Amino acid sequence: MRIIRGKYKGRHIPTPTGFKARPTTDFAKEGLFNILENVYVDFDEAPTALDLFAGTGSIGLELASRGCSKVVSVEKDFKHWQFLSRVQKELQAKEWLPQKGDVFKYVRAYRERLPKEESGADAALFDIIFADPPYALENLKDIPDETLPLLADGGIFILEHGKDYDFSTHPRFIDHRNYGSVNFSFFR
Repeated sequence: MRIIRGKYKGRHIPTPTGFKARPTTDFAKEGLFNILENVYVDFDEAPTALDLFAGTGSIGLELASRGCSKVVSVEKDFKHWQFLSRVQKELQAKEWLPQKGDVFKYVRAYRERLPKEESGADAALFDIIFADPPYALENLKDIPDETLPLLADGGIFILEHGKDYDFSTHPRFIDHRNYGSVNFSFFR
């Protein structure tokens, strides 16, 4: 795993052998962050981010490296979470918060804790949400509707998925990008 830009730029962090995660390719990650920086996100404003199905932590760590004030990375697999926690400690990345847990349970619990009133609710919402579920996940199509309530006004939600999914008819869909076998759908 390589950090492309920001304060952790150039760091190569070897992932343990036998990892079950399918990390986002460097080619796709570079394309994604070029789009984020040039179109959707001003990292100088220290946005907050939620990284779902964190896997190796590559996206969450890149978000932290580029200037996010807080990045919560949620990962269910215990060995992956242990790896994320070890890397977080080694880098002393206090803005990066690996959490062990089921993504759907985490999102539902977080939604329940949000203020019921509209005013002041943005303080608890995320400016950037990234989800990289297993491509064969049975309820992958439900992720936007489950997750979008956690997105701040003006925020961006990115869903990585395989070629078999098309979210272009979703009411909050705004863009789609393809990098080989990696597809990103963007929502506002």
